Amino acid sequence: MFLVYFFSCVILLVCACYLWIRKRFQYWSDNGIPCPKITFPLGTIQSGKHRVHSSLSTLKHYQQFKKLSPICGQFLTIQPAILALDIDLIKNILIKDFENFHDRGIYFNESLDPLSAHLFNLEGRRWKNLRSKLTPTFSSGKMKFMFSTMVVVGLQLVKVLEMECEKTPELEIKDLVSRFTTDMIGTCAFGLDCNSLKNPNVEFRTMGKKVFEPPTNNRIKMFLALSYERLAKIIGYRLVREEVTKFFMDVVTSTVDHRQKNNVNRNDFMDILLRLKNQNDQPLTLNELAAQAFVFFVAGFETSSTVLSFTLFELAQNQNIQKKARNDVINALANHNEEMTYEALNDMTYLDFCIDESLRKYPPLPLLVRKCTKDYYIESINYTMKKGMPVMIPIYAIHHDPDFYENPESFIPERFETGSKNQRAFMPFGEGPRFCIGNRFGLQQTKIGLALLLKNFKFSLSEKTKVPLSFSTKKIILSVDGIWLSFEKN
Repeated sequence: MFLVYFFSCVILLVCACYLWIRKRFQYWSDNGIPCPKITFPLGTIQSGKHRVHSSLSTLKHYQQFKKLSPICGQFLTIQPAILALDIDLIKNILIKDFENFHDRGIYFNESLDPLSAHLFNLEGRRWKNLRSKLTPTFSSGKMKFMFSTMVVVGLQLVKVLEMECEKTPELEIKDLVSRFTTDMIGTCAFGLDCNSLKNPNVEFRTMGKKVFEPPTNNRIKMFLALSYERLAKIIGYRLVREEVTKFFMDVVTSTVDHRQKNNVNRNDFMDILLRLKNQNDQPLTLNELAAQAFVFFVAGFETSSTVLSFTLFELAQNQNIQKKARNDVINALANHNEEMTYEALNDMTYLDFCIDESLRKYPPLPLLVRKCTKDYYIESINYTMKKGMPVMIPIYAIHHDPDFYENPESFIPERFETGSKNQRAFMPFGEGPRFCIGNRFGLQQTKIGLALLLKNFKFSLSEKTKVPLSFSTKKIILSVDGIWLSFEKN
C-alpha cells in the first residue's frame, strides 16, 4: 500500500512539474510576442549535434523575427528572456534608458569566487563608483605613456616569427598572437615579463588559457545559474577554476607587496589599483584589486588576440587588401624616420579600417546582455518588460545585417572610410555608459602587432585552415580552434 501511495505522489509531482513548465513555456505566446522553437530543458538554447555558437543562433532568430516585432522571446532554460531586434530600441536600452538597464545580470559569487567580482560583472552603485575611478587609466595620455613598452613586446613578436621562418613555412596564428597579447598585458598591467612568446608553456600563459576552460560539471551548473541564482550559490558554482584563482591571487599579492615595500611606481594599471586600495574613502580590498587586475588581463589578451588573428586571416585571403595595408604601414613609417612612434601609428588610417572591418565581421563579444532593473514599457507592442528579465543585444546579427552593411559577408575595409562609418550599427565594444573601458588599450596593442607583422611578413592562407571558419561552441567570445597561415619574410 505504501508503495502505491509513494509512486502516486511521484507521478502527481512529475505531472505538476510538467504542467508548470509547459505553462512557463507559454509565456511569450500568451503575451503575443514571437518566439523560436522551445525544447526542454534548454529553452531556445541549441544543444547536441545542432549546437552552434550563440552568435549564429541569435542571427537566425534576428533574421526570422526582425520584420515582425521589435523583440522576440527567448528562454534561458526555463527563464523568459528578450532578444532585442529593433536598432532604435537597442539604442534606447544601451543609452537613453540606461537607468532601466544598468546591470548585466551576470551571475557571480564573490565569497567563493573573488575574481568574479570585477567591473564587467558588478552592478548598481558599486559598478558606477569603480567605473569612474578606473576610467582615467585608459585615457589617451596613458596610452601614449605605455606605447614604447608595447612596441618592445611587438618587436619580440617579430623576432619569434623570424625564428619560426627558419623552421616552418606556416603556423597556427591564434596561439602566437595570444602569447603576444599575454606578454603585453603582463607587462602593462602587472609589470611582469611573462616571456610566453619565447616559452609558450610558462605558467602565466597556461593559466590564461585555463580561464576559458569551464569548471567540472559547468554545463549543468551554468543552466542553474541562468535560472536560479540563489540555488547556484548554494551548490557553489564557480566562474573561475580554483587553480586559476590561486595563481592570480598569488601574483597580485606578491606584486602589491613588492611595490609597496620598495616604493615602486610604474604608472601602469596596477599603480592605479594600488592608489584605490590605499585611499581613505572606500578603499579597495585586496580581493577587489585582484578581481580588476584579473579581468583586465583576461579581456585584454583574449579579445585582442582574437581580433588580430581574424584580421590576419582576412588579409591572407585578400592579397590586394593586405598589400594596401602594408603600404599604409610603410608610408607612415617613412614619414616618421622609419620609427614606430605613437604619431606614426596614428597615421596608419587604412590599418584602422581593416581592424574596424574585422571587428564588424567578427565582434569578440557577439552578444551583449543587460538586466531590466525597472519595469520598461514598449509602446509599439503594448508590452511591459518586467524587472529582472534578461535582455540580449545581438551584436553579431546587427553587424551582418544587409540593411546596415552592403554585402556583410565580404571583408571591405573601405566601408569605414571617413564619413561612411555606420555609427548606429557598429558596436564591437558595446555602447552607452557600459561601453568597454579598455577599448583604447585593446585597439592600440592590436594595431601595433598588426603593423609590425605586415611590415616584416607576407601572409597567405594555409591549406590546413578550413574555410568558411567554424566558430567554437566552447567559448562565449567569438573564436575558432585554429587559423593556420603561411608566411614569408618581406
